[in-house]
Amino acid sequence: MENNQEVLLKVENLCQYFGFTKAVDDVSFDVKKGEVFGLVGESGCGKTTTGRSIIKLYDITSGNIYFKGTRIGAGTRSYQVAIRDAKEKMKTASPEECAELKAFIADQKKQIKRAKYDQKNCDKEYARKQTEAVKEKYLPLIDAANGADKAAIKAEYKNELRKAKKERLVTKIQMIFQDPSASLDPRMTVKEIISEGLVIKGERDKKVLEEKVYEMLELVGLVREHAGRYQHEFSGGQRQRIGIARSVIMQPEMIIADEPVSALDVSIQAQVINLLNDLRRELGLTILFIAHDLSVVKYFSDRIGVMYFGKMVELASSDELFKNPLHPYTRSLLSAIPLPDPEYEKNRQRIVYNPLAEHDYSVDKPTMREVSPGHFVMCNDAEYQKYLEILK
Repeated sequence: MENNQEVLLKVENLCQYFGFTKAVDDVSFDVKKGEVFGLVGESGCGKTTTGRSIIKLYDITSGNIYFKGTRIGAGTRSYQVAIRDAKEKMKTASPEECAELKAFIADQKKQIKRAKYDQKNCDKEYARKQTEAVKEKYLPLIDAANGADKAAIKAEYKNELRKAKKERLVTKIQMIFQDPSASLDPRMTVKEIISEGLVIKGERDKKVLEEKVYEMLELVGLVREHAGRYQHEFSGGQRQRIGIARSVIMQPEMIIADEPVSALDVSIQAQVINLLNDLRRELGLTILFIAHDLSVVKYFSDRIGVMYFGKMVELASSDELFKNPLHPYTRSLLSAIPLPDPEYEKNRQRIVYNPLAEHDYSVDKPTMREVSPGHFVMCNDAEYQKYLEILK
């Protein structure tokens, strides 16, 4: 990976609640352009929900999601809770404190208004900017052209303008789903599945659509003849390749790969991982890679975030996390990785993570802290000092 420090995706205090269930609770991280960020944890820890919240399949409960510096997701619950708490304090506050609390409430209401506006209109604003860019490019060309050239440029301008008006910032993030069978429409041919995004985007030229589909099929290791078939005619690995082609045809800057190999055989897993690696290099993709298998994540990821029960508990570079795992849950996950060595497996010590036994958060509450450059752990003051000693 190139040493690129440009942040493409920034997630701040993301919360995704379903009723009383806190699927994701106060998760923050960023993904730099060109890197693979791995997200690991046991089933039900909130990895997939985090990915789906980023791509706006869910309206987030609270927090902010920024993509390319633009806020694409914003929740309002944290502001509403702050307003409720402030109103409660006003009941026993002095006149001076009441004035401050009123100003605070007014500011929180403004934040709610801004959050709702950004959540609803970020794509419209992006489409407007794209439309202006097309006009700036084509209008001088039309003015300078004559005769047949002018007519051709005008036709191209109209086509590009129509597509620009349908542009959405969130389509620059695409998702590869865990189960290829469930995510591909059984009534559509491969050609229709892969080209659907471009059709929605406004592309009408059938020849262009056909060529793009063929190009994508060859890019992911399939052949042109597959375009007329249906998804049930393919193996699991081939279906996943179709899902990857459907994502890549939209020319995304970022792909969220939600356990793309967990439903596949080991040999096919390697093929799909190598394909994603090749696409990453060829197309300059940034990937958020969600998985259970830590050995796969170590091979594929530049940085890794470990999630437990809806919270991020540790975040570090791949090498650092495997060299110095600090949080007890991370150590538990790493102890579960099997090796193809019978002698080692006989003596391998499994570490069982019991949060009640490991932590005492009754008084000193945990926060995400940086224990070494780029290495963050969820811990309280006592644990922080202990981790610093371990690293020494």
